[in-house]
Amino acid sequence: MSLELSVVIVNYNVAYFLEQCLNSCLKAAEHAAIEILVIDNNSVDGSEEMMRDKFPQISYIMNKENLGFSKANNQGMRLAKGKYLLLLNPDTVVEEFTFRKTIDFMNTHPDAGGLGVRMLDGRGKFLPESKRGLPTPMVAFFKIFGLSSIFPKSRTFGRYHLGYLSEFETHEIEILSGAFMLMRKSVIDQIGLLDETFFMYGEDIDLSYRIILAGHKNYYFPETRIIHYKGESTKKSSVNYVFVFYKAMIIFANKHFSQNNAKLFSFLINSAVYLRAGLAIVKRLISKYILGISDFALIIISLFGLIKGFELFGKTVPLDVLQTVLPAYALVWLVALFFYGAYDRPISWVQVIKGIFIGTVAILTMYALLPKYYQFSRIFVLLSSFAVLSYLYISRHALNVISPNSKFINQTKDSVKIIVGSKNECDRVTAILRNMELNLSNIIMVSVSDVKEAYAVGVLSQLDEITRIYQADEVIFCAKDTSVEETISWMSKIADLGVSFKIAQPESSFIIGSNSIDHPGELYFTNITAISEKRHIRAKRTFDIVVSILLIVLFPITFLSFTKCKKPFSNIFSVLIGRMTLVGYTDNLNAVKQLPKLKKGVFSTSDQLKAMTQLTTEETHKLNLIYAKDYHWTKDLFILMKQFFN
Repeated sequence: MSLELSVVIVNYNVAYFLEQCLNSCLKAAEHAAIEILVIDNNSVDGSEEMMRDKFPQISYIMNKENLGFSKANNQGMRLAKGKYLLLLNPDTVVEEFTFRKTIDFMNTHPDAGGLGVRMLDGRGKFLPESKRGLPTPMVAFFKIFGLSSIFPKSRTFGRYHLGYLSEFETHEIEILSGAFMLMRKSVIDQIGLLDETFFMYGEDIDLSYRIILAGHKNYYFPETRIIHYKGESTKKSSVNYVFVFYKAMIIFANKHFSQNNAKLFSFLINSAVYLRAGLAIVKRLISKYILGISDFALIIISLFGLIKGFELFGKTVPLDVLQTVLPAYALVWLVALFFYGAYDRPISWVQVIKGIFIGTVAILTMYALLPKYYQFSRIFVLLSSFAVLSYLYISRHALNVISPNSKFINQTKDSVKIIVGSKNECDRVTAILRNMELNLSNIIMVSVSDVKEAYAVGVLSQLDEITRIYQADEVIFCAKDTSVEETISWMSKIADLGVSFKIAQPESSFIIGSNSIDHPGELYFTNITAISEKRHIRAKRTFDIVVSILLIVLFPITFLSFTKCKKPFSNIFSVLIGRMTLVGYTDNLNAVKQLPKLKKGVFSTSDQLKAMTQLTTEETHKLNLIYAKDYHWTKDLFILMKQFFN
């Protein structure tokens, strides 16, 4: 049988999603003659080792740098030998007959140059970018300024996502999605590969449009579906995404539109970019700091009210003292509360009390050093600490009532998870969840057989009823026992119940899922690691900033002490802006698999050894695991001190 399809997948630091994608592709390959080509853009998450260990039958190329989406895909397409080419994102899962159905459609539609399929996100919701129109200046204008979202079904305003076309019917469209872009190889030979001017975003629009200009058609084909964990392969951040994506739109306009239209398009895009970026920055700042600013102001008001109570008993406090002392007290308590997790959700009252206690101790210590003029009452400090606690208790409960989505107070029921699979797989997945020490009141097992088995409460055909009755908040499908087609069908069917979905890959210690673009890539691992806890993340970042500032202040003594450190100034600057961390894992890619990600370290876990010996992969992994599992900021201090005194 001649080769029907070449699947090209570009990977960048999403090894677990890639593994899941490849597992689904290999199942789909049982029904079509295909080849799979993986192009890795210099990942540092163990992707190469995963490919070598688990998929020796699949060809892959490991680039020495991140070449971008276009160049990497072109590498794969130049090597492709199939009649059709498929550009597939690594954060996707295809159905068992996806390749067969799409190939058959192309075979029976010789006018088709390209094909896209029905895409669902990790919650089973339809992704509108499955079918798109050409982003002309007016279409882009309606999209950028939100009119397409307000009137999605309008033939005038909804052309970007073609919202007026049914998602369940086959249609001729203009633009294919780069997440799943199937094309006739003869057409690509005719029009050329992806335009490498585009680093990321826009290249799929450009190639789709060139297919149409060459006299071929693009189709939306909903007879097969894929899951696209939208955002995982790119990690979109709002401000950066706005600039990068719309810059690609300008490149596209300059390439394909007339000069006047290109200028109009560029003007509209540039105007929108700065408007959207500005709004995104303001929104981010407000959402990030508004609660802290409000707390600061309201705590000062609370303390002022307490002062007024003191005045009833004849204790007068000078106005200039109030203006200095009250803000200082409020600031100290807020800083202490922040580091003890008062802004984590849900809030831990034990941590809040610890934060208030530490803040109070700090204030009383400073109080003893103040001039007598400012020492108006220790009793006031103690009473103020109770006032702060009372304020936090009242305000957080009020926020929870006003906005239940704030999730400051954990009033929800314990997590109930449904596991769909055979007994062996259900037991294996249960062990992973138990090892994670998740707060599970119940784990419900569902059999995949037609007859209810002893370990299960029901069978797969009853999944919707079981989800409702047990009020489950998550369904985990065991990939070994459930087909992707079954998984996607059930995701679509019960998506409205508000349940989230995950897929457990066979013989892997992780369970993978992604509910939305804002919370991508939720992973459950068997290893419990302290370094992934919010308080330790916060402490590590604070340690990085404080020590980096000290290193700069104490120059040149400190820099001369760290003689083994290359590029000390650029490294410290990278730490300050968050691109690096002072202490990271020992740089052995195979030794950091299944560990929470860390920025590249100026120093590593192995630097705590007196003499640097050649460590084996197993030794390095154990060293990294110990560091992550029992992390405390004092470990970083110990490693730095070792380097300093050596």
